[in-house]
Formats: sequence, C-alpha cells, structure tokens
Amino acid sequence: MAAKILANLLVVGSGVLARAFVQAYRQALTNASKTGVAHEAAQSIRRASKTMAEGEARQVLGVTEHASWEEIVQRYDTMFERNAKNGSFYLQSKVHRAKECLEDVYGKKAEGITDA
Repeated sequence: MAAKILANLLVVGSGVLARAFVQAYRQALTNASKTGVAHEAAQSIRRASKTMAEGEARQVLGVTEHASWEEIVQRYDTMFERNAKNGSFYLQSKVHRAKECLEDVYGKKAEGITDA
C-alpha cells in the first residue's frame, strides 16, 4: 500500500515539475523575443558563419593577391569539381565561400571602392 502511494506521489510530482519547466521555457522565449535577443543572436550567427576573410579565401584557393579573376575562377572550378567527385562536402563549401568572398573583393575593385 505504501509503495502504491509513493509511486503515485512520484508520478504526480514529476508531472508538476514537467509542466513548470515547460511554462518557464515558454516565458523565457517570450522574454527573449520581446527584447530582440533571439533575433539578434540568430543574425550574428548567420553573419559569422557565412563570412570569410580575404586572406583565408586566397589561402583556400591557393592564389596570391596579384592573381587575376580568371585565374581565381579556374582554381575554383578545378577544386570544386575535384571535391564534387571524390572529396568532402565541407571542403567544397569552403571553396565556394572563398570564391564568394573574392567575388565581393574583385567586384568592389572593379567599382573603384576600397576598404580603408
């Protein structure tokens, strides 16, 4: 009889605790969305994951600062195809991000905009 009461108490207590946890989590999400913290954190993660420094991009593609755009595209095509056939998706995405970064740099140079 005591074991049955103890088991019921344990089940009811865990249910109450679970409901309290869910309610607290919902309240935390509501508070975060009101202050914009969640949106700001998601934006910074998105920006950080997609940006690559010019030096890193050149290192990934194996080109120098004086390389022409045609040379960069040729290196990109070669490395992208090699990784598509029997390489890794991670390296393929790094090569693609490097090309995107250098496209921005060369696009700015073509427009006459330089970062100071």
